[in-house]
Amino acid sequence: MGAKSSNNGKPLLELKQLCRHFGGLKAVHKVDLVLNENALNGLIGPNGSGKTTIFNVITGIYEPTNGQVVFDGQNINGLEPFVINQMGIARTFQNIRLFPNLTVLDNVRIAYHPHAGYGMADAILRNSHFDKKERELTEKAQEFLSVFNLQDRQGEIAKNLPYGEQRRLEIARALASSPKLLLLDEPAAGMNPKEVATLMELIHFIREKFNLTVLLIEHQMRVVMGICEYITVMDFGEVIARGSAQEVQGNPKVVEAYLGLGAAELTKKFLKERKQ
Repeated sequence: MGAKSSNNGKPLLELKQLCRHFGGLKAVHKVDLVLNENALNGLIGPNGSGKTTIFNVITGIYEPTNGQVVFDGQNINGLEPFVINQMGIARTFQNIRLFPNLTVLDNVRIAYHPHAGYGMADAILRNSHFDKKERELTEKAQEFLSVFNLQDRQGEIAKNLPYGEQRRLEIARALASSPKLLLLDEPAAGMNPKEVATLMELIHFIREKFNLTVLLIEHQMRVVMGICEYITVMDFGEVIARGSAQEVQGNPKVVEAYLGLGAAELTKKFLKERKQ
């Protein structure tokens, strides 16, 4: 299935016939995807369909077996994850990966350290330049926490935060690296309905405030259908459908992937009758 631009604008991320095989297992096979600047798109599919593997390839955890990942016009195949992050791609994970025994403030400060502005000698000597840059870094992290309403939690140990706030902190830390593209891997997992509603508002907010492009993996259809402008659906490592929320939720291939063949046949019948 050929790639289709998800919205008007310049392509920021392009997957070209992307494959990632593990022996005989085709976890991702010949996937095409175009993600334009400032898009807010979803990547969905049943468990094991290859979604997180795509995130792992994009971020350099896995190298592609075949195909290309092109980011901002550059082929990033084979680059180290830290290099890809510095180029402007940040992500969150299915399972929250904070530094659990550090404070909320230090979790965000860590993301700023590649841009700290001092060298190893400064850090060893603890000179005035080091002190000045550390103060600036702390102030930036505190300002960032205030954007996410976590400023009153900055001294708390990260693992002691409520679940929803841990998710917010993980997103805040990812954004502290100043990405152009944010990959969110099941951010609503484990959240209650109130937290999910807050998350949906937050994703819209950060896309606009930070002028971001967002690609979202999510199993909660309320989130996907509620905020994503364009959705790509996968099953068994391949793209089976793509389009708007309305287009994909009525697609018999999508219904079959999630609910089985019987449900897909009923959907086909319903769509046929609706057209008559």
